[in-house]
Amino acid sequence: MPPPQRRGASRRRLRASVLGTSEGEGLPERAERAQRPLDAVTGIVLDASPHLLVLATAGGETRFAMGESTPVWHGGHGGLAALRPGRAVVVRPKDAGFAAGGAGVLGGAGVLGGAPGTVRERAPRGASVADRIWVDIGRVSGTILACGRDAVDVDMGPHRGRTRVVIPPRALERVLVRHPRLEPGYLIDVICIRSPDGPRAVVPGTSQPGYRADDLAAPAATAPVPGVLRGTATWFGGLEDPPVTTPNLDGRGAGDRGAGGAGAADGVAYPAVDSEGDAGGCAATPSGCVAFPYLSLGSDVVVHNECGGRAAPLPIVECGCTAARFCDRCVDCGASPRGRIVELTPAAFAGLGGDLETGCFTAAVRPGAPSPMPGRTASW
Repeated sequence: MPPPQRRGASRRRLRASVLGTSEGEGLPERAERAQRPLDAVTGIVLDASPHLLVLATAGGETRFAMGESTPVWHGGHGGLAALRPGRAVVVRPKDAGFAAGGAGVLGGAGVLGGAPGTVRERAPRGASVADRIWVDIGRVSGTILACGRDAVDVDMGPHRGRTRVVIPPRALERVLVRHPRLEPGYLIDVICIRSPDGPRAVVPGTSQPGYRADDLAAPAATAPVPGVLRGTATWFGGLEDPPVTTPNLDGRGAGDRGAGGAGAADGVAYPAVDSEGDAGGCAATPSGCVAFPYLSLGSDVVVHNECGGRAAPLPIVECGCTAARFCDRCVDCGASPRGRIVELTPAAFAGLGGDLETGCFTAAVRPGAPSPMPGRTASW
């Protein structure tokens, strides 16, 4: 069977030849250059100094300039001590070019925390400047199977299997505030860090829905399917051996296939992947609380972060069986409409301006391929 990206490209060519390409399939007009996605990178720490982070990625060695004020998350504020060789990290660069590029990052008082010119003097030529760094971050979301004294067994869906997440006492209080029903049959969603004992919960990812996982109210069969879906975008993964990718989210091509873990290019898990034929869906996936159009693995969707303004076309790389069960809201910038409409890979989520520890942003998603006309966009 051909890989999903290749099958998706074939479907897009066939659809375009039969139906033509709609102008409404492009990025939103307000997604101008400043709102394009950032090239967030997933990799393994090779070395870290107070001013330089060196990563192993699928594209080779990648370097980021950083300083004492660069936020490093490792279950909270981590600092330089968290950047140990061998740990997996997600790095989002600053919006303005390279440290040795002149305009943008070099104006003013130097982003490495020193006097004017500090970046130029300390950063290696061609190194991007790190805006935020997440170390060993992961996420567990799914249906609670069993609860122990300090751990919860979770069914994360047919594509992700089952896992046990440890909830230490200092995290339990924060989790219970937003997940009061830690009981079998209810949903759970927690942000974790890797540990020798498996994923260890740090904070809740979102609030727990008040219903049991098998008691989701589906939309009416006659409910119209909107051309643009609006709801919550979250992220998934980060628990297995990390895929090492250098994602390219600006529509110029897909990211490299990873060397470990799932090994998939950055993209999205979509809750309504068709289960017929080789489309890649799950027969047991619930319909969710949103009227979704059915799509296939390899299809493109355009994801717009309505909190931060960035947008990008991304391929569907997984069936979002778990996301379909969450009829919740994101309250990061006001309350989103109910329902998770996409789950992004960590680098894709960070590149669109999302903070991984926050867990979600309000999103608008348009199914379809981006416009083939260079520089041409369409409004939502």
